[in-house]
Order: sequence, then structure tokens, then C-alpha cells
Amino acid sequence: MAVKIRLKRMGAKKNPFYRIIVADSRSPRNGRFIEEIGYYNPLTNPKTVKIDDEKATNWLNNGAKPTDTVDRLFRENGIYEKDSEVDSNTGE
Repeated sequence: MAVKIRLKRMGAKKNPFYRIIVADSRSPRNGRFIEEIGYYNPLTNPKTVKIDDEKATNWLNNGAKPTDTVDRLFRENGIYEKDSEVDSNTGE
């Protein structure tokens, strides 16, 4: 099963709000998902991003592939740096 970390669109028309979810790549965008790991609100100033670092690094270590947008959000919020710290601490 190919697992992706992607955005699920919520909110009203012309008022988007996104949840960052882990889902099977074959599931529809707003369909069934495995776990919710955060949210992203592009309309606030500055943009609001809340990601559960522990869950995100766990899913990345287990082979989940983030979409391009989620990859950008992870880089901007330092998820990959925390992931490398975990690897260096455990010796992997």
C-alpha cells in the first residue's frame, strides 16, 4: 500500500482550510484517511501551520511520501531537521 502525506480541503467556498493527513494514495482527496497529523490555514496573516512533529517523522520514517505542497510546508517548519536529529540520536 502506497501511503501519502497530503492536504484535505476543508472550509467553505472561497475560504479554504486544509488538514494534513496520511492516506492511501488511491483514496480520493477528501475521502478515507489513516491519520490526521496537522492543519494549514493559508488565509491568516501570517499563514498558520500546525504539525505534530512526532507523528510526521514517524510516518516519514515508515516510508510515507509527502506531496509537493506538504513537502514545502515540512521544509518551512523544520520537520526534516527534527527527523535527522532523531536519526542521529538513535544511531540509525
